[in-house]
This record gives sequence, structure tokens and C-alpha cells, in this order.
Amino acid sequence: MADFIVVVVLLVVLGAAILYIKREKKKGVKCIGCPAAGKCAGNCGGHAENKVI
Repeated sequence: MADFIVVVVLLVVLGAAILYIKREKKKGVKCIGCPAAGKCAGNCGGHAENKVI
């Protein structure tokens, strides 16, 4: 029973992540998770001003 609950929780989390990505792509966000996502040029390898070294 515990395995079933773990699988269901993982499926819910995975489904929520997929829905989030689909919604953001529909909005036109090029770099999901990027702090400048709305204004990002789309070649996100990290932005120099936001990089933590």
C-alpha cells in the first residue's frame, strides 16, 4: 500500500510539473525557471548578472 501511495504522489508531482511547463510555454516564456524569463533572449546558459559562482 505504501508503494502505491508513493507512486501516486510521484505521478501528481510529475503531472503538475508538466502542466506548469505547458502553461509557461503557451505564455511564450523561452527559459522556464530563468529569473528574466519574460524578457530572456532564449539562449539561456545562465545570465552573467544572475550567476552564482
